[in-house]
Amino acid sequence: MRSSIRIALTSIFIALGVILSPIWFPVMGSKAFPFQHMINVLSAVILGPLYASLIAFFIGVIRNALGIGTIYAFPGGIPGGLVVGGVYLFLRDRIDRSRAWKISALTEPIGTVLIGAVVSYFFIAPLIGDERTLALASQNLFTGLLIFSLGWLLSSVIGVLVAFTVLYFLEISGYISYIER
Repeated sequence: MRSSIRIALTSIFIALGVILSPIWFPVMGSKAFPFQHMINVLSAVILGPLYASLIAFFIGVIRNALGIGTIYAFPGGIPGGLVVGGVYLFLRDRIDRSRAWKISALTEPIGTVLIGAVVSYFFIAPLIGDERTLALASQNLFTGLLIFSLGWLLSSVIGVLVAFTVLYFLEISGYISYIER
């Protein structure tokens, strides 16, 4: 794919992430943005893991600058795109590409929850003094992490389902084959 197309798609994904930012729900001291996870999957499959990470980073920066995001946007968004993109790159030449994007799309919660939520719970929340998260941590470590992660998991699963639907229609329209040339 030509670099001009990559830059254009990157800009479109960033704009989409900011435009869809009003759709969120509260999770402890953070905000869950299901469409961030959708964008993670789409951009990782279409552009690759590095672009997906940059897109998540810039969406987080813009949301925070506009006052509609939190510091959790970074550990919550970036790892999801990296994991999906990395899995897709690994699988796309080993199995047929249709199965590769389907399997890799399902790995977004691994990046978001297992990496992002754990990093946020143990490192970001204590650093910024997130009282609700710290109160959970002081009672029972496992329960606190589980409660903190469940909202992120719900957000991630919703985003993956939307991305799965979009990728399915992009595939039957022939767009995915077109961009991979």
